Amino acid sequence: MLSMRSFQRVLVLSIVLAGLGAGGEAASQVPPAGNAGQGRVFFQQNCAMCHADSLGPGNAAVTRQGPSLVGVFGRRAGSLPNFNFTHALSGLGVTWDSTTLEHFLANPMAIAPGTTMPVAVDNSSDRRNVIAYLSTLTLPSQASTTANLTSAPSPETDPGDWRHAAPGVKHHITLADLPAPYSTTSSGNGPEVVKQPANASLSVPPGFKVQLFAKGLSNPRIVRVAPNGDIFVAETAANRIRVLRAADGAQTPSGNQIFAGGLDRPFGIAFYPSGSHPQWIYVANNNSIVRFPYQSGDLKASGTAQVVVPNLTDSGGGHSTRDVAFSLDGKRMFISVGSGSNVAEGMSKKSPQDIARWDAEHGQGAGWDAETNRATILVTDPEGHEPLHTFATGIRNGAGIAVDPNTGELWTATNERDGLGDDLVPDYVTRVKAGGFYGWPWYYMGDHEDPRHAGERPDLAGKTLTPDVLLQSHSAPLEMCFYTATTGAAAFPAEYRGDVFVASHGSWNRSSRTGYKVMRVRLDHGVPTGEYEDFLTGFVVSERSVWGRPVGVAVAHDGALLVTEDGNGTLWRVAYAGR
Repeated sequence: MLSMRSFQRVLVLSIVLAGLGAGGEAASQVPPAGNAGQGRVFFQQNCAMCHADSLGPGNAAVTRQGPSLVGVFGRRAGSLPNFNFTHALSGLGVTWDSTTLEHFLANPMAIAPGTTMPVAVDNSSDRRNVIAYLSTLTLPSQASTTANLTSAPSPETDPGDWRHAAPGVKHHITLADLPAPYSTTSSGNGPEVVKQPANASLSVPPGFKVQLFAKGLSNPRIVRVAPNGDIFVAETAANRIRVLRAADGAQTPSGNQIFAGGLDRPFGIAFYPSGSHPQWIYVANNNSIVRFPYQSGDLKASGTAQVVVPNLTDSGGGHSTRDVAFSLDGKRMFISVGSGSNVAEGMSKKSPQDIARWDAEHGQGAGWDAETNRATILVTDPEGHEPLHTFATGIRNGAGIAVDPNTGELWTATNERDGLGDDLVPDYVTRVKAGGFYGWPWYYMGDHEDPRHAGERPDLAGKTLTPDVLLQSHSAPLEMCFYTATTGAAAFPAEYRGDVFVASHGSWNRSSRTGYKVMRVRLDHGVPTGEYEDFLTGFVVSERSVWGRPVGVAVAHDGALLVTEDGNGTLWRVAYAGR
């Protein structure tokens, strides 16, 4: 007898297979009744971040966080080479056509429970249009799916490979280390997230101890600690903020409850004003900034969310994480907003005169169309009265931001672009210069022009700032924090004070897996040396699977380092025990 889950799956598949002929092949390839031109616009604004709609050099399939959709019509689900599909898709047993795509896009999770592509296209007209556009993405005759490019180094000789990660391992990537674009193929090597194996453990430097602090969290992302020691966690997918309470030195929370719900993919959290008695908790939603009245010790929001910034951008899709931080004097509120695409593939062309006018209004190198107010750090005042404007541009996805408590400088941890090979483009951690341009989408790492935008912005040549600390490409850094503790039962040695910790969510666009760890960025009297080292490792099981994906880092009241990971919904505590 079938279980209820199996029965539901069979029922769903019977719906999908309706319209398919014997053996699961498409009974017909009737062009969908939609507008392909409008579908292309929808695709660029909502899908292009994860899925390519064109081929790369040598007619290679371009992989991103999702598989290429060139030639998707007539392709068996989960069968594209060079991409790690979930079992939910590879075992689906259908061939994509207008009927199967219609059912899948309407409710991916119902059709393929467990798929990592859970975003539905709710509007039926949008579905018809985007399916019509997908039907035009055909492969050229005798096209190869792999380019004639240099093979990636073997894991044994690849210094970025996860097998070489261990506490204390140092890295110092320079511009001289950058390969040419397309030196290797662009991989689709997303991980399978598994439960923590019984024999898996985390590693920290000698003298430190790491322990599980909390489990059963729902998609825990950024973590921030209130002045009184309460721990606030953004449960992004659940649209809520959770608060945990624990006495100094405690191994588990004594209190655990929802502080506020009904949010929109919350990520960044900040307390305002600074000091021991903040009056507000600010939350960065996907497209707005809200705040809740707060008194030290509140475990539940005492009032409804007040909207401070009602609209960050006019476009949806793409990077959804937003972070928020305040200047030391409390007069400025910084907001990071990631790009809507990988490298502005769908952005229109402008004349030099129009570009000059646009830059004068939006900042040097600012994107337009669906990229307006994207790939940037915005600034306003804490009340949101000052018009929202750019603080710095060309920062593809500055997922985490923080203000140096000693110098007042704004910093960001940034996910750079994909598709240029295993070792391009380096992610980075850097101080952010007011009015600075950091390259996206036209340049990267100083005066390196992106070949996908060759010759488009000669006016920006020589004007791109080089970040302070280059990280292994595709590491996916998210939250960052300064280590500020000087006292406490778990406080780190003095040599750690002022340094930066960064959570690395881990790679998908690299043939050899990298990241999935917490890194320590070294500073010398507040100035980054360009070096970083592994601090917390052990989340990777094999080249295929991982059991943890670090997202958030924060310093606890007692000096411990708190780390969230969203693979298995856990929070970890790293304490110094070497005294």
